[in-house]
Amino acid sequence: MFTGIIEGLGSITAVASSGEGRRLSVNADFVLEGSRIGDSIAINGACLTATMLSGSRFEVDVSPETMARTTLQSINPGTRVNIERALRLSDRLDGHLVSGHIDGTGRITYKKNIGNILRIGISVPPELSLYMIPKGSVAVDGISLTINTLDKQGFEVTIIPHTATSTTIGDRNTGDTVNIEADMIGKYIEKFIIEGNKSASEDKSDNGVDLAFLHKTGFI
Repeated sequence: MFTGIIEGLGSITAVASSGEGRRLSVNADFVLEGSRIGDSIAINGACLTATMLSGSRFEVDVSPETMARTTLQSINPGTRVNIERALRLSDRLDGHLVSGHIDGTGRITYKKNIGNILRIGISVPPELSLYMIPKGSVAVDGISLTINTLDKQGFEVTIIPHTATSTTIGDRNTGDTVNIEADMIGKYIEKFIIEGNKSASEDKSDNGVDLAFLHKTGFI
C-alpha cells in the first residue's frame, strides 16, 4: 500500500528481458535505508518487488500483466521515474490510499502555466473515468492528485511548484502517456452494488432485508 506522495526520483539504468517480462535496474536519487529484498517499491505508480538492493541501487521484475497495463512496457535506460516505498502503519497518510495496481494509461492533452501553477489535462477511456469524481483523488504516475474538473474525455489536475519539481510530472509533455490508478473506494462500491443486486435477484424469498423491505417498513 502507498500514499501517492513521491519519496524521490530515480533513473532507469538498464532494461533486460526476463522471460515474457522485463527486469529493470534503477538508481534512486536517495539511499534506500531500511529497505530489504522482497520489499514493495512503486515505480511511476506500479507496485514492484525489489529483487536486488545495494545502497541507492535496486532491481525489480516487471510481469507481462504489468507491462500490458502500464508505461513500463516502453521504458528505456535514462528515463527518470517516480519512486515511493511501501507505506508503514506508523506513517502519516498525506495523499490517499494507493494500491500500486495500475488500472490503465492516460494521455496528456494539454499543459497550461498560470502563474506558478501548472494545469494538466489527461484523457482516459470511459472505463477509467467511471471511477472518478470532481475533487476526488487519482494517482498519475504514482502521484496523488486531486481532480479539478471531469468530463467524458478526461480530467484536469493542478500541479503546485513543489510537485512539479520533486516528481516527473513537471517534465511531461503533451502527448505523453502516463499510468493511471483510480481511487479504489469507487471500485469497491461498484462491486458491492453489482453483487448485492445480483444476490437480490437470485433470492426470490421474502425473508431477506432489501431496499424494498426497508422502504416498505419506513426505514428509508
